[in-house]
Amino acid sequence: MKAMVLAAGLGTRMGRLTESTPKPLLDVGGETLLGRQLRRLAAAGITDVVVNVARHGAQIRDAVGDGLRFGVRVEYSDEGPEPLETAGGIVKALPLLGTAPFVVANADVLTDFDFGALALDGADGQIVLVPNPDHHPTGDFAVDAQGRVTDRGERLTYAGIALFHPRLFAGLEPGRRPLKPILDAAIARGALRGLRYDGLWIDVGTPERLEAARARVSAAGAADVASGTT
Repeated sequence: MKAMVLAAGLGTRMGRLTESTPKPLLDVGGETLLGRQLRRLAAAGITDVVVNVARHGAQIRDAVGDGLRFGVRVEYSDEGPEPLETAGGIVKALPLLGTAPFVVANADVLTDFDFGALALDGADGQIVLVPNPDHHPTGDFAVDAQGRVTDRGERLTYAGIALFHPRLFAGLEPGRRPLKPILDAAIARGALRGLRYDGLWIDVGTPERLEAARARVSAAGAADVASGTT
């Protein structure tokens, strides 16, 4: 199985922190956000990873290289100066991802989620959902008793972690494209599964949340978070 780590975002909400450093390379407990995600994938046995890059691509390439020091082999999907959004980036990277299901993970999420827990079971995709954080109180989707994602019921927040079959993106033209309409279409045909996760998950989207992530790692111990024991 391959994985794609989404690292092309511009991180504009981080203010001065990302004027010269791309958000995936911000330090949390002595390791970059991107490095932590790569190590989590390696721990789950996923060692072939595509990383998408945009405006700060050269810095990410320099920092990650071939990925071997993180336990993975990295290829890059270069989107040019402006990112293509989530679905657009996935569509561009499909030739590198192959024909089998692949994991997708945001680079700017601190988590101890086990990527090996993902499974399609015949669906086109499975997304990880977490309890709604303070900055996103209304959530995104719900999950029914059969594990299918729905718009009805207790709403949870999409964690930026998923397992997708390439057929979910079949026939889509290259270009800038958000993910939600594709997920909505899969929900309508009953082809999207959901997995609730109540463990460590922080969307590092603002300076305040970056400090929260650093505090969590400091309190637990960087080694414990990296190995998933917290």
